[in-house]
Amino acid sequence: MAQDIFHPDWAARPLWWDDLPPRPSEADLPAQVDVAIVGSGYCGLSAARVLARAGVSVAVLEAREPGFGASTRNHGMVAGGLKVPIDIDARVGAERGQRIRHGARQSFIDFKALIDNEGLQVDWAKGGRFTGAHTPAAYQRQVRRAEYLRQTFGYHTRPLPREEQRAEIGSDFYYGGLLIEESAGLHPAKLYDGFRRLAETAGARIVGNAEVRDISGQQGNFVLQTAKGELRAAQVMLATNAYTGTMNRSLSPWLARRVVPVTAYMIATEELPQGLAEELLPTNRMCGDTKRSLFAFRLSPDRKRIVFAGRAKFRDIGEREATPILQKFMASVFPQLTRTRVSHTWKGQVCFTFDDLPHIGLHDGIHFAAGCQGSGVVMMSYLGEQTAQKIISSNPDQCGLDLPSFPTAPLYHGKPWFLPTIGGYYKIRDHVERAIAARSA
Repeated sequence: MAQDIFHPDWAARPLWWDDLPPRPSEADLPAQVDVAIVGSGYCGLSAARVLARAGVSVAVLEAREPGFGASTRNHGMVAGGLKVPIDIDARVGAERGQRIRHGARQSFIDFKALIDNEGLQVDWAKGGRFTGAHTPAAYQRQVRRAEYLRQTFGYHTRPLPREEQRAEIGSDFYYGGLLIEESAGLHPAKLYDGFRRLAETAGARIVGNAEVRDISGQQGNFVLQTAKGELRAAQVMLATNAYTGTMNRSLSPWLARRVVPVTAYMIATEELPQGLAEELLPTNRMCGDTKRSLFAFRLSPDRKRIVFAGRAKFRDIGEREATPILQKFMASVFPQLTRTRVSHTWKGQVCFTFDDLPHIGLHDGIHFAAGCQGSGVVMMSYLGEQTAQKIISSNPDQCGLDLPSFPTAPLYHGKPWFLPTIGGYYKIRDHVERAIAARSA
């Protein structure tokens, strides 16, 4: 009989909700505000906090309960800002490229300073990051990347050859890896709750179950039709990120055509036997790898479980169907977990763009921020703050990511029909490269 990998108390919800489930909103919909923000994730809340502290009246509108979306559905890994493409200067010019690099570096510093200065209790784990190389060739690319990150950003990096990786990870799955100290872990739901409280204390109104169904008018006189009634606002900001195309594409067909939502799937194991967690991740680093169809994993904040993320499918499937796929992925990295059961499975949307860059901007009088590229905890917080500062100062050149163009692709209208084909290709490439590496070892 096949092993039952489902724990008796298995739940299709984020592990983080055991501590802090989405908190209902008791705020009423106001009749009028200076700024209406659509989307109450890290981005929307960060913008609301900055605006409210500047004396701007703000309403943040959420289609479900605040905290239901990606901000409490991620794995809680905090990367050191944006994954800046090496060829950024050639693409956007040296001056803007330098501003983007500066923002990428500063976003992590400012994010940690906000947590410290506001006394947010988010289970911060400053262990750094290990990115495993899925082939020897990938490891050599990481050696070169380590030098680039040191010279360009001043990051503390170190390539870790395969013969030394057992000091960092109890697995022989990878061919060495890259250590980056400018990374950490946290509890996503605790961070979300802290951000929400900061915004509310500043005077922002967070309105749940207020799906925005239509936006009409123009800058200075917008009218938003919501599930709770009508709201007038001088300015509107879309902070829906990956959910732009999955909730209501008619709100902004232009933006929906420029963001690609990808479903990320995650599991948490049952509590592990004493000593096993330390064997698997002895230094408590956040982990990822170099595969095209990548894995990401970490210890839970209490160091009793493994939280593991991967692309179970490149189409949307249910949590129960995703569970055995992810458990098999996890056991391929950690054979010690082959018989370990899963207690939680969940999924959320990650937002990518066609030029691999986040964007803020203004289209048809509506502000937007989107495109976290898988680094949403820091990056979406940063984009929210930058958009708020732009609204306050009316300075279009404040942020390097306020780019003059935001590309899309022919025949794309917000539903990524091409993902199963591309995802299948990625998995085949990963498999072939791993097979060649194994034969050469």
